[in-house]
Amino acid sequence: MEELVVLVNSEDKVLGLMEKQQAHINGLLHRAFSVFLFNNKGEMLLQKRASGKYHSPLKWTNAVCSHPKNGETYLEGAKRRLKEELGIEVEISEKFYFIYKADVGNGLWEHELDHVFVGTFEDDFNLNKDEVEEVRYIPMEDLDKEMIKQPEHFTEWFKIILEEYKHHF
Repeated sequence: MEELVVLVNSEDKVLGLMEKQQAHINGLLHRAFSVFLFNNKGEMLLQKRASGKYHSPLKWTNAVCSHPKNGETYLEGAKRRLKEELGIEVEISEKFYFIYKADVGNGLWEHELDHVFVGTFEDDFNLNKDEVEEVRYIPMEDLDKEMIKQPEHFTEWFKIILEEYKHHF
């Protein structure tokens, strides 16, 4: 089934719909959300993208990143993808939004108006192996060191979103 993204302008006014991969080829601005989850020790949850993903496979990124469907709020989309990818339900709250553009390789671009949500989760996961290879929690200082040593192990958008996250907290 064709997955559509919601194309928007910088004020989040809907301009139309486009097939997801085509929007990434054209680098067109579209709606997105990112979820950061932490455990009670303040460690961040990372997911390794599944090997079958059409871009950035087997790279580490934040808990969930995706796109709301047409007619779906950012929060509804984020909760849907937490269930679809990680098999969990958790309370999350929106912290900020911003626009970024990242070259993700192979002629593909992420150009997103990204709403960032944060929550705490301490239970078991039921991973969708079509989406997620594995998950792990990591202390923030260890994440910073790992990203400096091995930046190629992380998605391009995660590098951008994490820096933006740090500016807000």
